[in-house]
Amino acid sequence: MRRPVPPVASLRDFYAFEAHVATCRRHRGLDMVPEWYELPVFYFSNPASVLGHDANVYAPRGCQALDYELEIACVIGRECRDLPDDDRALDVVAGFTIMNDWSARDLQAIEMKVGLGPSKGKDFATSLGPELVPLEELRDSYHEGRLHLEMTAQVNGRVYSRGDAGSMHWPWPRLLAHASRDATLRPGDVLGSGTVGTGCILELTPEKVGGWLHPGDVVELTIERLGTLRNRVIAHP
Repeated sequence: MRRPVPPVASLRDFYAFEAHVATCRRHRGLDMVPEWYELPVFYFSNPASVLGHDANVYAPRGCQALDYELEIACVIGRECRDLPDDDRALDVVAGFTIMNDWSARDLQAIEMKVGLGPSKGKDFATSLGPELVPLEELRDSYHEGRLHLEMTAQVNGRVYSRGDAGSMHWPWPRLLAHASRDATLRPGDVLGSGTVGTGCILELTPEKVGGWLHPGDVVELTIERLGTLRNRVIAHP
C-alpha cells in the first residue's frame, strides 16, 4: 500500500549511474577513475533539509548556478546491518520514491577542490515524494537488481531530461550491502541512486538548456509508476 514518505532519519546519496559520472567528468576534461568501478560510493546529506512535494525551494545565499538532479531513492523499513549483496537485501526496503538532489553548482565547485566532498553546495534542500511505493507494486519492473522505470525532468513544462532507472551501473542490492557494511541502517534512512544520465543541467550544460534555475521556475521530476515530484524555486527572503 502506498503511503507518505516517512520522516527521514539519515540521507545517503550514491553515484550509481555511469553515464552521468562519465559525462560530468568529461566536461571537466577528466576520464573515469578506475576506483569508481570497485565500489559504489556515496556522500551524506542533510535530513533536516528534506522537502516534500509542492514545497518551495530557496537557493542558498550567493548561488548563481542552481541545479536539479533526477534520482530514485529507497527508504529503509526495518533495522538491519551487513546485508547480503543479492535480492535478499530488498527485504528491508519500505519502498521507493522520487528524489531531487538540489545542487548549488558554483558553491559545490569551490568545495570539491578541497577533496572532501560536497557540503553547502548540497545540504540546503533535498526533495522526496510524492509518496512511497512498495516494491511489491513494482516487482514486474525489477530485473537484475534494477527497477526499469522511465524518468523525466521538466522545467516550466519543458522536458530537459530523459532516462531509465534500469541504467544504473550499481544495482540496489549492492548499494544496500555497501551502506549497511559495518553500519546499522534504521527505519527512515534514505538511499539515493545518484543522478540518471542527462538528469541535471550540469550534465546537459546551461548553454544548451538556457541557463541555470531561477526564482519562479517550476521543476517536475516524473518516474514511471512513482508519480511526479514538483517544486518551485523562490527567491531568498
